Amino acid sequence: MAAIISVSALSKRYAKGPTALEGVSLDIEEGEILALLGPNGAGKTTLISAICGLVRPTSGTVTVAGHDIVTDYRAARALIGLVPQDISIEPFERVINTTRFSRGLFGKPRDDAHIERVLKALSLWDRRKARNMELSGGMKRRVLIAKALAHEPRILFLDEPTAGVDVSLRKDMWALVRRLRDDGVTIILTTHYIEEAEEMADRIGIMDKGRLLLVEEKARLMHQLGRKALCLFLQEPLDSLPPALAGHALKLGEGGRTLTFEYDTAAGRTGITRLLADLAAAGIAVRDLETRQSSLEQIFLNLLEEAA
Repeated sequence: MAAIISVSALSKRYAKGPTALEGVSLDIEEGEILALLGPNGAGKTTLISAICGLVRPTSGTVTVAGHDIVTDYRAARALIGLVPQDISIEPFERVINTTRFSRGLFGKPRDDAHIERVLKALSLWDRRKARNMELSGGMKRRVLIAKALAHEPRILFLDEPTAGVDVSLRKDMWALVRRLRDDGVTIILTTHYIEEAEEMADRIGIMDKGRLLLVEEKARLMHQLGRKALCLFLQEPLDSLPPALAGHALKLGEGGRTLTFEYDTAAGRTGITRLLADLAAAGIAVRDLETRQSSLEQIFLNLLEEAA
């Protein structure tokens, strides 16, 4: 699939302060959902702001559907919808007028049918005549999304879209994002919720200290970097690990009734066969066992530790 956004050697350095971006290169494919993960200060918002033309990079280039964000910024920005972290909407304006006005800013003709579809998709139609200040925080965030979709962008940036919203609203937003992707919209989101990226993203990008550590398909990332854990439930509790099992890097669970053994799924030999043989030789009876796959959160934390 062709790239709709191409970022090449992008850097942003402030005269007074740290380097916000350091040589970031990234191709974002049309119609995909890309999740950017990273701790506070990793550079996620700066990267989004640079692509959207809100921050001028120190060096490097960005094109959006072939349009350079600096030399052809009007055409590039017309393709982009941005939902920022901060909720900044006119408090006394009504929801429907806020959305219509955003469409007009991009020079689009009035289209009440489209505005109605957007507001209904976000469960805002019944509140269309309400003033923004009368809405809850979660509903205000929906208004931000409605504004971003008003001019029918091909690309949607969601910067921490579900921060501070309840679980029910978060799931509604996930469903909306999937529908937009099904309609061909390319979606880039930043999030602190690991389960959000694991639930929705096609690819995962991990950032730290202004650098893009990797970008990989979610399934492949979890397969390549994920580890499994074999949990052994013992017939009788152990006070400590016998010396004969010291070479297996086992973890004795609380109460001495479980042993946990981590192994690499990509390795030629996992060591499980030898472990079971050594357990039998040591007279340790296993009542049951189960395997557990590493979560994306564990993978994310491991990558940050390696990059530190």
